Amino acid sequence: MRLYLTALNPTDAVLEGFLPAAASLGLPVTVLTDRPGQWPAGVPVRECAVRDAAAVVAATAREEPAGLLSNSDHLQESTAVAARTLGLPGKDPVTARRCKDKAAARWAIASAGLDRVRTVTIDAGAPAVVPDESFPAVVKPRDGVASEDAYLVTDRHDLRARVAEIRGRRPDVGLVVEEYLAGDLRTYDTLGDGRDLAVLGGWRTGLGPPPTFTEVSLDWSPPTEPESSRLRAQLDALGVGFGACHTEYVVQDDRVRLIEVNYRLIGDRMDLILADLLGVPLFAYVIRVHLGDPLAALDLPAAAGAHARVEYVCADRPGRLVSAPGRVDAVHGRVRLGCRPLREVGRTAGVTGTNRDYLAVLHAIGPDPASVRTALEAFRHDLRWSIVG
Repeated sequence: MRLYLTALNPTDAVLEGFLPAAASLGLPVTVLTDRPGQWPAGVPVRECAVRDAAAVVAATAREEPAGLLSNSDHLQESTAVAARTLGLPGKDPVTARRCKDKAAARWAIASAGLDRVRTVTIDAGAPAVVPDESFPAVVKPRDGVASEDAYLVTDRHDLRARVAEIRGRRPDVGLVVEEYLAGDLRTYDTLGDGRDLAVLGGWRTGLGPPPTFTEVSLDWSPPTEPESSRLRAQLDALGVGFGACHTEYVVQDDRVRLIEVNYRLIGDRMDLILADLLGVPLFAYVIRVHLGDPLAALDLPAAAGAHARVEYVCADRPGRLVSAPGRVDAVHGRVRLGCRPLREVGRTAGVTGTNRDYLAVLHAIGPDPASVRTALEAFRHDLRWSIVG
């Protein structure tokens, strides 16, 4: 029996999370990917057209699968279809598709009478026509991920310019123009077994300056019980309930309003930090629910016994990264600190307003917000990154 993971490019979640977790469970594992040449030597990869569910099913024929899962936004639907075909525990394919489709997610929540966010779809090649009352608004790909090609627009001229810019890079992409939801951006991170849903916690997210939505910091801030109940109702309307899910939302006029639902673990190394903060083998737990284990069999804490803050070091100009600290671990009093590189020294890149601009992620875990913030400020002060244009 073998665990199969579908993936595109190598990620820290797979390399440092799922692969070691599978080994701890005594499971042999194979990564199915359409980019085998990008993966490090020694990783057990098999070439596969992973966006095609039938190809994924065929790729598991050599050894009976114990489980099949993906942590990629792009592969949730095909992996869910393949898991269902194989009779394995997995996500509902319709739900996976609905969460990826920003417009469909909005319609499902509105149809359940829970929240209505003004949304206009723009098909590939169609003119950007929206009502006057739509502004300010956010334009983004209908099937987009994270903050890529997401922009705040203030009027029709701004919208047309952003649409032209996005289509210059991605001419076939469908877009949505959504009501701008003001408020503190927060996350709701959950794990489900298809029957029960456990709240892992949540973060308050700091953003860089508009018009883009680059996440620059996160502070541990689990949702209140009323917020959690309202969030759960909206996830129920979408059908979310199996495996890991990362939801972004704001509270606006006492309403919980979803930004988007990513049907996988929180990313950009936050999943690894979350596991450290909670003190649980989070990746092994995700694997176990995909093997059929109930949540009741997992030792999930009722709450984290510490506080955490995360900061991303972002490139402030395009160019080549010529020096960086590398991996650093430190302790400041009762606070544990870490720096993890996210861009290789020598690599040249532009500034995009997305997580592609990240040079490194810094984190601090300690007993309280004040000591964590103080320790992280001192830690960051002594680190240097140098970019040459």
